[in-house]
This record gives sequence, structure tokens and C-alpha cells, in this order.
Amino acid sequence: MLGTDVCDLLRSRGAHVVAADREELDVTDPAQVAEQVRDVDVVVNCAAWTAVDDAEEKEAAAFALNAVAPQLLARAARLAGARMVQISTDYVFAGDATRPYAESAAIAPRSAYGRTKAAGEWAVRAECPDHLIVRTAWLYGAHGKCFPKTMARLAAERDALTVVADEVGQPTWTADLADLLVRLVEADAPSGTYHGTSSGETSWFGFTEEIVRTLGKDPAMVSPTTAADFKRPAPRPSYSVLGHEALLLAGVEPIGHWAERWTVAAPEVLA
Repeated sequence: MLGTDVCDLLRSRGAHVVAADREELDVTDPAQVAEQVRDVDVVVNCAAWTAVDDAEEKEAAAFALNAVAPQLLARAARLAGARMVQISTDYVFAGDATRPYAESAAIAPRSAYGRTKAAGEWAVRAECPDHLIVRTAWLYGAHGKCFPKTMARLAAERDALTVVADEVGQPTWTADLADLLVRLVEADAPSGTYHGTSSGETSWFGFTEEIVRTLGKDPAMVSPTTAADFKRPAPRPSYSVLGHEALLLAGVEPIGHWAERWTVAAPEVLA
């Protein structure tokens, strides 16, 4: 989802984009990475192992994509004199806070996915001083599977939906995140860690109510439940709200409120 939106946005603005999917580039191969990055100004790494539950049993494979690959990309970026943009995640935090996580908050990942993404952050900081690490969460978009598409399909098939109400975060449109990444680079933002999520907060239950409302259905068809009712291998953060102080200090406007942005995104995402 994100990689497609980043490429589309950059091309619409006349940028020369070198895009590589897994068929064109093995991001765990040092030689291939060095060759791909040799003549670019900015490297944006949208590649990742995102199968959170599978990572619990396949942590070594997740580590290769989420930690080794960013290290190789960051090293190649440094040698090429390029800026490195690494996408990270709310899963680096424990998820037990009661107020938005600051960019400087201590990390405490509780899952294999979170550990491997945290390792990727460390690797990028170590390999490339000129970096932007952007943590995001609850991504949805037009290009690929995502929560709103799943809920829309289920709402068409069923008369009632039951959705987790005790996990809170910030639904974030990949097109908005792509725009933020470009704005950070254009602003020559100081190297460091930023949070790329929508403003405000809601639960999966609250988000589903809005999705159903967008479809012209009655939100009363959605009922709340708890995360404990869904047995999954990997623990999910209960609280995934990220603060945006670093963006403001850099003079970069954070993404708008999640509900307002969903109104704009919905026609494209649910098309």
C-alpha cells in the first residue's frame, strides 16, 4: 500500500523514481542493494515483514527483512551520500501507556515483529547519520488488503459485526503518510525519529462504526468486544497513540484528524 502511494506521489510531482519490488531487488543481498542505491538522493524503505502473527514462529525471517535489510539500505545510502527514510511501527512500544507516546519514549516491544522493527531502527541510526525514522500505525490504503476493506466486505455479508473496542490507535491513510514523508524530506527535517500517524484516536470498534456509516449502513450493526476474545499468537498494543511533537518542532504539519481524513480517503479505498 505505502510503496505504491509514495511512488505515485513522487511521479506526479515530476521526481525520478527508482522503484523495486521483491522481483527486482532482494533487500537482504548487499551487492544488489548497493547497486540499486548507488545513484539516488533519497532511499525510502517501504519493504518489511508485516505478518505480525507469523513473525512469532519465523522471527529469523522477519529479522532479515525488518533489521538486516534496513541496515544494508542505510549503509548503501550513506556510501551514496543519500538520505535514508525508514518506516517503523508503534509495535516498538509496549502499548500500555495512557497518553500519546513521545518520539523519545523508551521502546519495549512485546512481539517478534516489534523486536525486529526496533532492531531495524537501531541499524539505520548506526549505519546512516542522515536518516529519518518514521513510525506509523493502523495503515489502510487503496493498494492492498487493509482493515476498512475487510470490514466493508463483512458488512456486506453479515447483519452484525463484533469488533475489538479496547485497542486504541490512529487509523492512517497511506496516501497521507506518503505526503508526510515527502514533506519531511522537502523541509530538510533534522535527522531523527518522527511519528507519521493521523491525529486524534479511536478504537477498532469506533473506526468500524465510521466505515459502516460511510457505506450507508446503520452503525448499530457493530458491537464491541475485547481483545481477549480474539486469541492471536502475537500480543497487540492496547494503546498505539503516537505524539507528533518532533514534527511540530521541525516545522512540519502532522496529518489531520483520522475521522476527517477517512472521509477523504474512503471513496478511493473502498472503490
